[in-house]
Amino acid sequence: MQPADGLPKNIVLIGLMGCGKTTVGRKLQGLLGYPLVDTDHLIEEKAEMTINEIFARRGEQSFRELESAVLNELSAPNTPRRIIATGGGIIGRRANRKLLSKLGYVVWLQAPVDVILQRTARNRDRPLLQTENPREKIEKLLTDRSPLYHEIADLELETAGLETEEIACGILESARYHFAANREANA
Repeated sequence: MQPADGLPKNIVLIGLMGCGKTTVGRKLQGLLGYPLVDTDHLIEEKAEMTINEIFARRGEQSFRELESAVLNELSAPNTPRRIIATGGGIIGRRANRKLLSKLGYVVWLQAPVDVILQRTARNRDRPLLQTENPREKIEKLLTDRSPLYHEIADLELETAGLETEEIACGILESARYHFAANREANA
């Protein structure tokens, strides 16, 4: 799964909305030259509607089906190296977690509830946060999803208080070390 330069085929970013997956993904793209693929954008292209529209017209279950279909497409053999920024709930299905683990080096980006609230406060494109109490929803999502993120993460990284470049460089160094250690163990 990893080429001679010690980097994985893909770097997969997971975590709750507002934790920095897209921002860090863009920085990694600039450092590595890999294309950035955002699963939410692929879903919108496939459905020919926004995520909010999918939730409103078809429901969350339909969105999750599209999410799994997109992930299956990304898992096709002989695809180029990529940075993959995922939607926060993609880890909800066991099959998705297995695919994510096989795609490459999985990084769980984390942020405290207050930071997530601040980062998502003005964004109306978060259907799960269109509720009376967004803080309560974020806390519940973190409680429910954290064990699933932890299950597949090769690296867990707190993003609050760090510059995007620090995060991206830390991910690259950790990925190189991880795959070098695995190569030595399997030699």
